[in-house]
Amino acid sequence: MSKFKKFIPVNTPLINESDALAVYNSIKSGWISSEGPNVKKFETKIAKYIGRKYASAVSSGTAALEVAIKSLSLKKGDEVILPAFTIISNVNAIIKTGAKPVVVDVDIKTWNIKIEDIEKKINKNTRCLMLPHIYGLTNNMDRILKIVKKNKLFLIEDAAEVFGLKYKNKYCGSFGDISILSFYANKHITTGEGGMLLTNNPKLNDKIINYKNLCFGKGQDRFKNSDIGWNYRYTNLQASLGLNQLKRINNIIKKKFHIGNYYYKHFKNLKNIILQPNKLPYCKNIYWVFGIVVKKKSKIKIEDVIKKLNQKNIGTRPFFWPVHKQKFLIKNKYIKRIRLPNSEYIANNGFYIPSGLGLNSKELEYIKNTVVDIFK
Repeated sequence: MSKFKKFIPVNTPLINESDALAVYNSIKSGWISSEGPNVKKFETKIAKYIGRKYASAVSSGTAALEVAIKSLSLKKGDEVILPAFTIISNVNAIIKTGAKPVVVDVDIKTWNIKIEDIEKKINKNTRCLMLPHIYGLTNNMDRILKIVKKNKLFLIEDAAEVFGLKYKNKYCGSFGDISILSFYANKHITTGEGGMLLTNNPKLNDKIINYKNLCFGKGQDRFKNSDIGWNYRYTNLQASLGLNQLKRINNIIKKKFHIGNYYYKHFKNLKNIILQPNKLPYCKNIYWVFGIVVKKKSKIKIEDVIKKLNQKNIGTRPFFWPVHKQKFLIKNKYIKRIRLPNSEYIANNGFYIPSGLGLNSKELEYIKNTVVDIFK
């Protein structure tokens, strides 16, 4: 098979002319900062879409996590459980509050948190569960919600990678005491950077609004700040782009399903790889990214696979590096040295291939054929 002339990156965002026009109109209006009217419109439409009472836009998904955990008023020594296999933003947000991250393994099949290990770590200091849905597949929320209710824990639901996906008949992002979204360039809806916090709790929503905006006072007391906050505000320019993309969310979701299902159909019988499930009894896989794990017994090793794909002008990206293996966290004694075999196995042997919304049919077929040739 001949080499594709153009390099195919792991993500190519789909920005069309109407998106550009929406941003241009925002610039032309003079409303470019967080004071612009489109910010509130975007928040309202996202809240309605997900099915939540309140939504608050911020500068990034990471900012959303930090504001979320700060809003729970955790104290030093309070513990927050999270999976090892996740983006570093999750654990950083916990550490910055002075709380203690407690890391558990993930399920080898779903790559999401290993539910049976959560209760093993709950003690009198446990206050919160931080729950990311990984790579496009939801956690089993029925089981999760029973655990948090029984143990009176806060739930921060990280739905950054599953926007538009339903668990049974409810959208992801509707389950947490606070749920967060991301609008980074590789997300289903992108505004370049950006994030969102969602909640049904008015008191938490007030805290969220306060912390993201430097804890300013009101009126003549504006500069009499009530606490340490951040400038994590979202701009009218970003909201203009988000509003326009939200208009075509159904087509975006349809394309993500198409790309993921196409790969899955052609890769599922390859003997030397492991794939995340295409669907589970409670959800489909929306395939934020399409991940592949090379089996230990495979004759071709992951380094060779990635080299071959790059030689064919196909971009790849390694999996998240497990939280409990991050050297700076161990060195600074934020996390103890532990062994979590599933997270380590997935991270050491996993990578993902291009699955961005900008992929065309020729690129998709070329990637599929190349992967099949490598592993057949």
